[in-house]
Amino acid sequence: MHPFTNYLDAMARQSNNLISDLEKAINGEYSAIDCYAKLANLAGNKAEREQILEIRQDEIKHYQHFVQLYQSLTGRPPQAKIVEECPSHYIRGLEFALVDEQKTVDFYLEIADQATDQFVRNVFRRAAADEQNHAVWFLYYFMKNK
Repeated sequence: MHPFTNYLDAMARQSNNLISDLEKAINGEYSAIDCYAKLANLAGNKAEREQILEIRQDEIKHYQHFVQLYQSLTGRPPQAKIVEECPSHYIRGLEFALVDEQKTVDFYLEIADQATDQFVRNVFRRAAADEQNHAVWFLYYFMKNK
């Protein structure tokens, strides 16, 4: 087999992995956008509601970036779907959100570490930093309201 063929095979595998990871990230962001709208409505005060809505805006921005990446790789829009149901109780919702955000940090950093494209690396590292910040806010509200 020609060495160039091996290179093309490796690039195709990496591209397929990135597409799969993007689908998971898109669904996660789509679910978070829905969940945080519900959490904001359950918040006991204006400050918490506004912060949760600000977090939701970050998630919308991540979703949009991931959709753009997905479309540039596949030539078609993703079929986003809700993959996790958001708890309908505020405290359980906060706990759910903070655990999910922490897991997402690790997932996004793994994607960034595996990416060969600097733009993709930067998008996922920035999203991971935002997710870590979100987890801190959710932890703060969880402890405060517990």
